[in-house]
Amino acid sequence: MKPAIAVLLAVSLDALACGELVTVQTHGGTTTRYALVVPQGATAALVLLPGGHGHADLDARGCAQKLKGNSLIHSQELFQRERLATALVDAPSDHTSAEGLGGFRAQEAHADDLGKLIADLRARLKLPVWLVGTSRGAISAANAGSRLSGAAAPDGVVLTSPVTVGTAGGRMAWTAQTVQDAPLENLRMPLLLVGHAADACLRSPPSGLAGIAQRVKSSRVQSVTVTGGPGARQSGLAACEGRSPHAFVEQESEVAAGIARFVRGASY
Repeated sequence: MKPAIAVLLAVSLDALACGELVTVQTHGGTTTRYALVVPQGATAALVLLPGGHGHADLDARGCAQKLKGNSLIHSQELFQRERLATALVDAPSDHTSAEGLGGFRAQEAHADDLGKLIADLRARLKLPVWLVGTSRGAISAANAGSRLSGAAAPDGVVLTSPVTVGTAGGRMAWTAQTVQDAPLENLRMPLLLVGHAADACLRSPPSGLAGIAQRVKSSRVQSVTVTGGPGARQSGLAACEGRSPHAFVEQESEVAAGIARFVRGASY
C-alpha cells in the first residue's frame, strides 16, 4: 500500500472511530445528534440516553467528549458485540450548558424529539428500536415511552439504575424530578428494569424498581436486581458515578448480555 493511501485509510477509519454522526431536526428549530454504529447482522437498535446532564458533546467522529464514565457510553461496544446497533444521543442544540437537559427530560417536547430519532432510525435500519436510559437518562426514556405512540413509539424500554428519589426544594427545581413523574400508566411496550443491590446512590435505590413496575400496564415487564461485582460501596456523589455499582462497574458485560436477551424476546 502506498504511504499516501495508507494515510487516507487511517484518516477514514479515524473519522468513524465512534460511529456515524447523524443530525435530526427537533423542537423549535433545534437539532439533536446521535452517533450510530450498526454491527453486521444487527437484530435491533438501542437509543442510548446517558444520565447526568445528558450532554455527551459528540465530536465529528461521534465520540463523547463528556460523560465518558457513564455506563451506557462505555458499554456501546458490548451491545454491538450482541448484534445490537447503538445510537448514542447527545443533548439538543439548545441544552448544551452546564445544566444540560435539566428539567427538559420530563417534558413532552423531549419525548417528541426522541420520537423523531426513533422514526429516523427505523427508516434507516428497518429494525426494532428500543430506548435505553440510565440514571437521569431513565427519566428521558420513561417520559418518551409513556407519551409516544404509533410509528414514533419505541418497541421497548430499558431503565437501568433509574432515578426514583428527587431533591425537593433544591436550588434547581428539576432535581426533584424522577421516573415516577412520567405518566407510567401509559407505558404498554415491553419494559426491563435493572438495578444493583449495592447501589448507594441516594437517587436510585434498588427498592425503587418495584414502584415503577407496579404502575406500568405492559404485559411484559421484568425487574432485575444485579448482585456481586467488586463490592466497593461508594458514598456521596461518587456513588452515583461510573466507578460504582450504580454503573454496574466490572459487571457491564453481564448487564449488556442480559439486556440483549430481553430485547430478543427472552428473559434477562
